[in-house]
Amino acid sequence: MEAMVRQLNVSRLDDCHMRDRQGPVRLLAVAGLCWIGLVQPQVALASTGGITAAARVKSSPQPSAARPNVGQEDAYLLGPGDGLLLTIFDAPELSGQLDILNDGTVALPLIGNVRLTGLSTSQASAWLTALYGKQLLRPQLLLKVVKPRPMRVALVGEVERPGLYSLTQAEASNVEGAAATITGLPTVVDAIQKAGGITLNANLREVTLQRRLPGEQPRFKQTTLDLLALLQQGDQLQNPFLFDGDTIRVGRADQPAADILEVAAANLSPQQIAVNVVGEVKAPGRVSVMAGTPLVQAVMAAGGLATWRGNKSNVELVRINRNGSATRERFTLNLSQGASNVRNPPLRDGDTVIVNRTGLAVASDALNAVGQPLTSVANVFTLIRLLNNTN
Repeated sequence: MEAMVRQLNVSRLDDCHMRDRQGPVRLLAVAGLCWIGLVQPQVALASTGGITAAARVKSSPQPSAARPNVGQEDAYLLGPGDGLLLTIFDAPELSGQLDILNDGTVALPLIGNVRLTGLSTSQASAWLTALYGKQLLRPQLLLKVVKPRPMRVALVGEVERPGLYSLTQAEASNVEGAAATITGLPTVVDAIQKAGGITLNANLREVTLQRRLPGEQPRFKQTTLDLLALLQQGDQLQNPFLFDGDTIRVGRADQPAADILEVAAANLSPQQIAVNVVGEVKAPGRVSVMAGTPLVQAVMAAGGLATWRGNKSNVELVRINRNGSATRERFTLNLSQGASNVRNPPLRDGDTVIVNRTGLAVASDALNAVGQPLTSVANVFTLIRLLNNTN
């Protein structure tokens, strides 16, 4: 009996060794058949026996081929114009550069057109892994952005030139200070500078940044920034990097900031503004002053009041609003008055300051207007009399 058992075990070991020697040969033969297309890969792998790779793949959970759920974190969202590089490690022939078209799709080998717009790179990688999982065994891929599209952001509210702007990593500064080039990833301040800076009514403590969340359905989140803390305390957390599709909204202040001149000297304001100072000043005309200059300072830049003719209690400010309407307000010139909307308003680009005449100047001009014609008539009569006397 023991001899029979020993012989049976030896025969089993011989069978195992024979299968081990035949395994590599069989796998090579099956691989050749798969290459020429005579056998389907799944059937071929099943025919080799044992725990095959196909069985291992099926036993492991496969990622879903549906578009992934979006998260709430800030992420670069893919969109039309992005240049991508797809690397599939086990299939270099399927790797290469991809461009997202205007419809938000890319053309992928073995899969076809796939819509990637609105997804982050990690979400797009997970989705492509799931799609390629239907064609390849355990695909390992890397998707990265190699050529970002131009960043388009909207600026509304109290900026000099509100609208839609395209930002790159090299922009020209158009605000207070020496002309400089903005380099690096665009931030909130960079976008405001490209829009010409803030207006005098800007509320720097209420600057709203709205950002789109990942996904096809438009969903947004927003936060409030305090740019005054950035200017006064250097808090750079108030100056985040921008993403494509962001909207910056600069609120309106009821009263100008107490330190309006300090804000005007910062690089969030235009370099200079041009105002017209006319009437009873020593040098009437167009005057270039620093942004945020109050009414009194603009009058002094025009030479000040013209001696006894200028009426410091009757100074008017004419302003053309954005909607085309005009406002006309009257102020009293007080050299000791600080910037104030009520008594000494900060000026905007294109404002007109009119220094009216005093009562004495009005009377003098009236007398001159009446007396000048009479003087001319008297001069004529005098000339005639002299001619008569000569004859």
